[in-house]
Amino acid sequence: MAAERNSQSSMYDEKDAEKGHAFEGIPVAEFDDPNIDKGAILLEDDSPYPEVRSAVANTDDPDMPVSTLRVWVLGLVFAILISGLNQFFFFRFPSVSISGLAAQLLSFPVGRLWARIMPNKRIFGIQVNPGPFNVKEHVLLTIMATVGGGSAYATDIVAVQRVYYNQTYNFSYQWFVVMSTQLIGFSIGGIGRRFLVQPPSMIWPANLVNCALFNTLHSQVYSGMGNRGGISRERFFTYAFMGSAAWYFFPGYIFQALSVFSWVTWIAPNNVKINQLFGYSSGLGMSLITFDWSQIAYIGSPLATPWWAEANIAVGFVFFFWILTPVLYYSNVWFSQFMPISSRGSFDNTGAAYNVTAILNPDSTINLEKYHSYSPLFLSTTFAISYGLSFASITATLTHTFLYFRKQIWSQSRKAMHEQPDIHARLMSVYRQVPEWWYALIFLSMFVLGIISIEVWPTQFPVWAFVLALVIAFVYVIPVGMIQAITNQQIGLNVITELIIGYMLPGRPVAMMMFKTWGYITMAQALTFASDFKLGHYMKIPPRPMFFGQVVATIVAGTVQLGVQAWMFTNIEDICDPHQKDGFICPSTEVFGTASIIWPNTFLRYVNFPVIFSGTGAIPPATAVNYVPWTIVGFVFQYVIRRRHFSWWTKYNYVLSAALDSGVAISIILIFFCLEYPLNGQIGINTIQTWWGNTVFTKTGDWNSVTLKTVPAGSTFG
Repeated sequence: MAAERNSQSSMYDEKDAEKGHAFEGIPVAEFDDPNIDKGAILLEDDSPYPEVRSAVANTDDPDMPVSTLRVWVLGLVFAILISGLNQFFFFRFPSVSISGLAAQLLSFPVGRLWARIMPNKRIFGIQVNPGPFNVKEHVLLTIMATVGGGSAYATDIVAVQRVYYNQTYNFSYQWFVVMSTQLIGFSIGGIGRRFLVQPPSMIWPANLVNCALFNTLHSQVYSGMGNRGGISRERFFTYAFMGSAAWYFFPGYIFQALSVFSWVTWIAPNNVKINQLFGYSSGLGMSLITFDWSQIAYIGSPLATPWWAEANIAVGFVFFFWILTPVLYYSNVWFSQFMPISSRGSFDNTGAAYNVTAILNPDSTINLEKYHSYSPLFLSTTFAISYGLSFASITATLTHTFLYFRKQIWSQSRKAMHEQPDIHARLMSVYRQVPEWWYALIFLSMFVLGIISIEVWPTQFPVWAFVLALVIAFVYVIPVGMIQAITNQQIGLNVITELIIGYMLPGRPVAMMMFKTWGYITMAQALTFASDFKLGHYMKIPPRPMFFGQVVATIVAGTVQLGVQAWMFTNIEDICDPHQKDGFICPSTEVFGTASIIWPNTFLRYVNFPVIFSGTGAIPPATAVNYVPWTIVGFVFQYVIRRRHFSWWTKYNYVLSAALDSGVAISIILIFFCLEYPLNGQIGINTIQTWWGNTVFTKTGDWNSVTLKTVPAGSTFG
């Protein structure tokens, strides 16, 4: 097989390989047709896409153990640890997040240690040590560790109710809401498999980084490891990983100005306009430079996103945030000059942070009389533009999908998996698929939990609105999933769902949060499910163990997160206070709470939003420090190197991305637990933490969120 792959890869020249589309769509039944070019048939032994060939093996061993005791024990242990730690850090700023790549790396030596020390015997008929720790076990373990690793979106509902609305319901309510919002999307993901997983054109670029790392760690042989010279991918990964981990100690701890490299503001720290245009904290980030990979990859690895998608995002960013935003701000549109040009918070008509409790009734609904007597709610210019772009992106997604993918959707709706000509689909066809009724059971049970949670407790969220939220998620999951599978960018439904429920049920902030969560996170979880299934598709993981691993790990992780959150609100003093001494200021909860009151009236019937493409939905809190270097790095690797040095790109590009991400993830953990957390953060307080390189960016107007105008004492604006 190795000889076949090498001879096969030699059939491409670089230009043909770059195109990657010429041989897509040859049905299996036509392999013996004498009219079909034999070269095209040979290419059917691998993916028609060079990105996939460079990272994914085109062989499989169906007898390799997958759902072993080792996987389930370690997978659940890592799911508990990672979800608990991430939930703990979720409320802290700056936050520390244990990423999927960190879990992927940490689980590898633990799995090999199990294979080395555990006895080779059976307990209750289950093999304790099934032999060497293999790549399929590693994939399933990693998915279990990370599928619920990030903070569940619905935990912010619980947090906002505690902090803003003085509502603390029992654990049953919290568990029902979190489980329903986390798992109901899986049923939609199951329906979307034939559209989002099986077609070869649904690449899911982010998964290619994981595939490259899995294959590198386990020394898997695949097309991308052709005889192209140079060091091995394993050695390349090791060097890049060590370099990334070592370097991050500088921007992450020793010389933090390398991360927030707003060098122009250091020259003129008190010039308001300079700080607003060139700053990274509350400015537009025209300083351009950062030496921190975590900043560059904040919106996703630029080495995994296609250049054409990056170019579109860059054009949108420059127009909306470097041209339109300054025009609006310096024209004082929306009284913007009394606020920072970029901020994630909301403001009242004195320029202070908006006091939500001043406009609430005792039952936590919004009192419009109090609202009008206190102050309208104001947003920074970038925040307001991001809302407008969110509306535009929703319409653009449906339009784009209809124009370019309507035939494929119709075709896929009539095809079964065994009819796919792609090599990976053919290899996966030997495994038993997940029955449709499994997905139906998940949907019905989670639907019931959702109804119980909104009817038993006083949420003021009617059942018809719950159903409508799910309908919205169903409508958008395929088009949004296709965009993400091709461009590595996901369109969020959080803003459009806020608009809908704010119009239909004005003045009910808790109902708004719930509608937004079920409408948005149901789709997002469905796409997480589909993405993981595509990873399993590439790595040849049987669908049934994948299904059970995802569902069980999500339940365990969600339960752990609620437990950690409950402990934190009980034991951490002044949690979510802006001046909390340990940094537990709950920045995400602040944004979530702000969003719950942005639509307190029905004025939106008079507002029209343009239909324009999206891509800048992470602003705020993301800024140009995330977008501009991301675009530059993407141009270098995804355009210049891919066109001029395609062999190098094929062999090393995704391995480099995995190494950089992994090195930063491990370094962040070491820095926090070894240097920042011990001794109450006092390590290096008189030396490293206070030297110029760690303080220069904090002494600028950008860091202190300067405004162009200030409100005189006793006055208001608006």
